[in-house]
Amino acid sequence: MRDFLNVWNEAMYMLAPIALVLSVLIYVFYKIRLSSLKTYKEKYDYISNKEFKFFMASHIAIALAIVFLFNTYKSDAVALSAVWFFIRLFIAFCIGTLHVYVAQLVLKYYYPAKQHKKLEILRYMPRINPKNGNTMKLLGEDEEDAYLDEGMQAEEDVFSVDYDVWIDVETGDTLIEKYEGRLHAMKCDRCGFHTLKLDKEEILKEATEHEDGEIHKEYKCTYCKRIKRKTVKLSKKKSESDFAVNEKTKFVDDPLGLDVKVALIKMEIHSNKGEKREFEFNNLKNAQNFLKEFDFAKLQKEEEEDS
Repeated sequence: MRDFLNVWNEAMYMLAPIALVLSVLIYVFYKIRLSSLKTYKEKYDYISNKEFKFFMASHIAIALAIVFLFNTYKSDAVALSAVWFFIRLFIAFCIGTLHVYVAQLVLKYYYPAKQHKKLEILRYMPRINPKNGNTMKLLGEDEEDAYLDEGMQAEEDVFSVDYDVWIDVETGDTLIEKYEGRLHAMKCDRCGFHTLKLDKEEILKEATEHEDGEIHKEYKCTYCKRIKRKTVKLSKKKSESDFAVNEKTKFVDDPLGLDVKVALIKMEIHSNKGEKREFEFNNLKNAQNFLKEFDFAKLQKEEEEDS
């Protein structure tokens, strides 16, 4: 038994640092690969698609190092009985699994906020025209449509894709970058993570042109499993002209006259069948176009085709 434990301990002492070095190498490789990318868009895509996988792989290597190192603990006591060897082995795997589980939770629920800030910097960092070194200008949503074809504009209208158009004012050279459209969950008031999503809803009272209605909404946090219920008033039915949105529409109270501008418009659309969709807009034109063309049946069909 002691001869076996000696060989075992030597193997564990060798494997533990190897696993730690592997963890560092995975992280360093990720950083080197990221720094080797030339454009901000390439860095953006690489972080979006690869960062979570590399970080998880690094933490798995750390977990293996913990397992290997723990399997050298109390070797004298283990030598007295083979049962303790298997108990120690089991505890080591439990600790390693716990480390992986905690790392996954942190990367899934806490880290995305930091990653989002990093991606925002990369996305809106001024682009440089490779032909002449000129700084390019990012066009607004009302200007970029002239540079997008009908298919691109249709993608933006349903917010499945978002396009950024950069232009060199001096030469007219353009750069079009494609980004994935995303919908965000609300912030949970218990755990603080943006994981609170609508789970169920039921119309208690239909709204009419003369009377408000009521809808019961039940939210569920995918992280802490908190259930939040509330009853929301459904406004009286309005004519199509009542939904007109223009630049004079007042969204933000500004009693101090500070010229507060709208940075983001969030919209929830509910169907009479209990369906609900959330969308985000960064200007009024997108909101107007969306309201004109939105169709629950069409959107559901496109989602089914994508899946």
